[in-house]
Amino acid sequence: MKQRKAMVESDIARRGVTNRAVLAAMRSVPRHEFISKRYRNMAYSDQPLPIEAGQTISQPYIVAAMTEVIEAGPDDRVLEVGTGSGYQAAVLAELVRHVYTIEIVDELAESAAERLDRLSYKNVSVRAGDGYLGWPEEAPFDAIIVTAAPDHIPQPLLDQLKPGGRLVIPVGEVYRTQELRLIEKEAGGRLRAEVLMPVRFVPLTGEHTGRR
Repeated sequence: MKQRKAMVESDIARRGVTNRAVLAAMRSVPRHEFISKRYRNMAYSDQPLPIEAGQTISQPYIVAAMTEVIEAGPDDRVLEVGTGSGYQAAVLAELVRHVYTIEIVDELAESAAERLDRLSYKNVSVRAGDGYLGWPEEAPFDAIIVTAAPDHIPQPLLDQLKPGGRLVIPVGEVYRTQELRLIEKEAGGRLRAEVLMPVRFVPLTGEHTGRR
């Protein structure tokens, strides 16, 4: 717990994340539970770490920054694309009414669902599937977080975002520096985009991305 508090203070709050609820969620979620035992001594360092299936868990600062920017509230329903180990979903679950998270790698979806259940995150639903298509049965969503990078913004995700909602997504080529973009859907459906920062994420894969 001391390591978590130190991480939040030195690597997150000092870098500009100010939302108290987000900072509290980052202090609450045990990141060491979402990585393999081999890397647990590095769990509270501000860096991405390997997980199963050749994927990574994002660095804590990026998780906090993406969570803050969607401005989600306690009554919101949020879609996450790219479950990975389940860490981002757990952080969101501390803040919102329900999290719907999709993972294309069956192994990761299964292990994340088991982990989240073991840690008593009851307001998270995990699905194995192609996140490019979103989760139309549960749409629309108050916010959407994408934790893998396509080379364009998937239209199904824009369609499943509520008017007034926010989508945060890394966009760019595989294994190059990408742009983290914030998309806001105005009340009339008009989209407004903003580039937040350079990032590097694993690629979004699936039939509709052209990446397998």
